Amino acid sequence: MAATVLNDAQLELLRMMSIFNTPEAVTDLKQAISNFFAQKAEEEIDKLWEDGILTDARIESFRSLHERTEYK
Repeated sequence: MAATVLNDAQLELLRMMSIFNTPEAVTDLKQAISNFFAQKAEEEIDKLWEDGILTDARIESFRSLHERTEYK
């Protein structure tokens, strides 16, 4: 079995985990991580909007978008 090599960020998170010893603390951490990624997604969407890649017309086109996998 191959060894897993963790990067510095992963190691730091593991070190930080030692202080989370209650379910409430873990829930708070999950919420903080969720908020972080939600903020990053919002920043990217704002950038797409400012660059003109995302527009009202583009969003409206999603209403008729069908990308389901066709099964036979």
